[in-house]
Amino acid sequence: MITDIPCDKIIQAAMRYGADFAEIFAERTSATWIACDDRRLEQAASFYDVGVGIRVIAEGHTAYGSTNNLSRRSLLALAKEIGKAARAKHARSAPIRLQERRTNSVATVKQHPFGIPLKKKCEMALRAEEVAWRIGKQVRQVKITYRDVVRRMLVASSDGVYATDEQVGTNFSAHVVAGSDGVLQTGYEPLGGALGLEIFDHTPPEEVADRAARRAIRMLSACPAPAGTMAVILGSEAGGTMIHESVGHGLEADLAEDGLSIYSDRLGEKVASELITVVDDATLSGKRGSFTFDDEGTPAQRTVLIENGVLQSYLHNRLTSKNYKKSSTGNGRRQSYEHPPIVRMTNTLILPGKHNPTSILSQTPKGLFVKRVGGGQVNTVNGDFVFEVQEGYRIENGRIGEPVRGATLIGNGPQILAAIDRVGNDLGFSIGTCGKEGQEAPVSCGQPTIRIPEMVIGGTA
Repeated sequence: MITDIPCDKIIQAAMRYGADFAEIFAERTSATWIACDDRRLEQAASFYDVGVGIRVIAEGHTAYGSTNNLSRRSLLALAKEIGKAARAKHARSAPIRLQERRTNSVATVKQHPFGIPLKKKCEMALRAEEVAWRIGKQVRQVKITYRDVVRRMLVASSDGVYATDEQVGTNFSAHVVAGSDGVLQTGYEPLGGALGLEIFDHTPPEEVADRAARRAIRMLSACPAPAGTMAVILGSEAGGTMIHESVGHGLEADLAEDGLSIYSDRLGEKVASELITVVDDATLSGKRGSFTFDDEGTPAQRTVLIENGVLQSYLHNRLTSKNYKKSSTGNGRRQSYEHPPIVRMTNTLILPGKHNPTSILSQTPKGLFVKRVGGGQVNTVNGDFVFEVQEGYRIENGRIGEPVRGATLIGNGPQILAAIDRVGNDLGFSIGTCGKEGQEAPVSCGQPTIRIPEMVIGGTA
């Protein structure tokens, strides 16, 4: 059990050679991965991993090491090695007094995946795949993936922090390829959150597959997207992916501190339309980026990043908060015990506004309505981005018109935020796995319906 680890003794060993801070992070993870492809069960496996990471900070130097050998002897040896590697000039010695942190749990798991047989999970995935195949003769390929993770973590540090948490996540996705007359289109539908199998109570696996297949078939009849500058409405179903990528990363304090963000040194400045308020909130129940404690033992928080267009805060972990003389915002996250914590988003969203989404559409005579955003690229230094439109429609006389394919959104994050002139009173979320510095973290992002009066669209028409 990770709770049996003698954390105080290990921290003392790590600090014996001089350190400003030492931390032990212990983790036990169990996971299930299922993949169905073209009516075949390609993979069905359960995984288990356990290990410990030790971090030491001394006079600005950080040393980190990890092991999956949880014996007392092994952990003390690793602590000694990491303590020496931190290269402190002066030895320090102080007693370690750990005090357990307690806070209201964010977890809302009702049907724990750990107790569900693997066979039942496989049957669920195969049923969903069969639904997708039955949607239409245009379906050419179907891939279904299922994954659940149960992560139990413990973090203890030399400043007295001792925190434990259980983080449960369940993800399900359908990827469908449809073809007709030499044209191929894809439909993708994900479902996931910090939940157990109760996530399927409102959206069954069959419905996820149905949506993906119908989207792929629907886009077969789409016309080539128009190119040029036009009004763009991002529907709430777009889920904030563009905001996460083009704005969120630039508000992570480590990037801002290193001058790698367009938002560096801009606290207190107007960086967006006064209609825009952006928050990062790890306390949202059931969302994919939610938790009770971050991976440094800081309780989950709601952080206002941009309020009425003014930049209020960056996202911080322990290191960046000290450099900025702020408190950590609870955004120290790591992929596993093998990785040191870095600043990461959790659930990042634009808060709803006052405009009716139907009115936003009716007041836009012409342009592009974006229902789903796909992948893209962002330069955090200057804010420039390019995103593909997974599902989009022409706007004709204030109504949604024919579907279009091959559209890309081209712009600059701060400029787009400043240009937004309508913010709907609705709110939608999307989920994802965010990559940074070789690490992955589960996140979600959200937004209401928003309108950008002028935006560059790449198309093939």
